[in-house]
Amino acid sequence: MDLGLTGKVAIVTGASQGIGKATVLRLASEGALVVACARGRDMLDATVAQVREAGGRAHAVSADVSKPQAAPGIVDEALKTFGRIDILVNNAGTSATGAFETVTDEAWQADLDLKLFGAIRLIRAAVPYMREQRGGRIVNVTNIGAKQPVAGSLPTTVSRAAGLAMTKALSKEFAPEGILVNTVCIGLIRAGQHEKSAARRGIDVEELYQTMGRNIPLGRVGRAEEAANVIAFLVSEAASFVTGTSVNLDGGASAVL
Repeated sequence: MDLGLTGKVAIVTGASQGIGKATVLRLASEGALVVACARGRDMLDATVAQVREAGGRAHAVSADVSKPQAAPGIVDEALKTFGRIDILVNNAGTSATGAFETVTDEAWQADLDLKLFGAIRLIRAAVPYMREQRGGRIVNVTNIGAKQPVAGSLPTTVSRAAGLAMTKALSKEFAPEGILVNTVCIGLIRAGQHEKSAARRGIDVEELYQTMGRNIPLGRVGRAEEAANVIAFLVSEAASFVTGTSVNLDGGASAVL
């Protein structure tokens, strides 16, 4: 299926590894011109190099989206490099969890700055350019805990729940202008944090993934490429009547739709 992404310009945050990297590679393989953003320069440059080696086009922007000044700079780089903005994938984030009484004000603020305000500021900066061309796509990467939080899951589940509310509100606000806004709610996905956990515990990472996958109906942990495939669909012409929607990408683990 041709997703109609050739020549579209996409900004992807958290792009140096995991879902962000996979999304950069997937969009570039479909002909999109990708602005890849992350804090760590070395891994980010490696992602962009991989795109270019495969014949695609990408541009690296080292930025911390939790900082207020980052969003305008990222958007300016996209416009300077590729001349327009069609797609924004807000993927930057970490898994920050703990019991309520252990989470400090500083931890709350840091999580909100990264996962919620990072997305808010980038949307605010990018939407005027999408509006000029009468259309665009925004995907906010959240997680299934935002819909079904469990004990000890703060502050992440609160930050991600705010992302769900923002997605729904903006989908209605921007729909008349052809700007579609959706979210992908991530479950357990293979990621660098799990590899580091396995190394600290002295166990094989595949053994860890097998353990993690036992309570998932599909019997395994997901892959970043599978998340990237869903994101690519949502930002494509194939999803032209999809907005205000959340997609659970969790192998059936969530008890709610």
